[in-house]
Amino acid sequence: MSELFEDGDYYMGPPLSHDMVLRAEYSLGLRLPEGYVAALSIKNGGVLKRRCFPTEFATSWAVDHFEVRALLGVGGTWGIDSSSGPGSADLIAEWGYPEIGVIICDMPSGGHDVVMLDYSQSGPDGEPSVAYVDEDRIPRTVAGSFDEFLSRLILCSSPI
Repeated sequence: MSELFEDGDYYMGPPLSHDMVLRAEYSLGLRLPEGYVAALSIKNGGVLKRRCFPTEFATSWAVDHFEVRALLGVGGTWGIDSSSGPGSADLIAEWGYPEIGVIICDMPSGGHDVVMLDYSQSGPDGEPSVAYVDEDRIPRTVAGSFDEFLSRLILCSSPI
């Protein structure tokens, strides 16, 4: 997992602490998955090295994948719990995404699609799946867990 992020501090929040995680969970009203917190303990958000996710369905991006730009962290300007505009709750309200969980990735499309932790089946204290939401605003489960989501990301230069 140490090779998860590119160098640089774009999208990066302050160094992650246990208190920050607890505050984010309280403000969001849910428990964040351990794999997500573990990734953020390496770097609290940032541009991912592997950004393409193969799919078995067509997306507004391509017939066989979508691309993410960055993993969003906790706290700071880009944090999922931010109340200054780019936080998950504000993005859900602004773009009309389904209220199934938390937006965890910034996308190159600038709001037309999104990747979310989906708590609709697990409840706020359970292990969420990961959903892709395209322009039609229909959540499509792409991974059973955050760890599975990370493991299936590939370099965009790889054949899909």
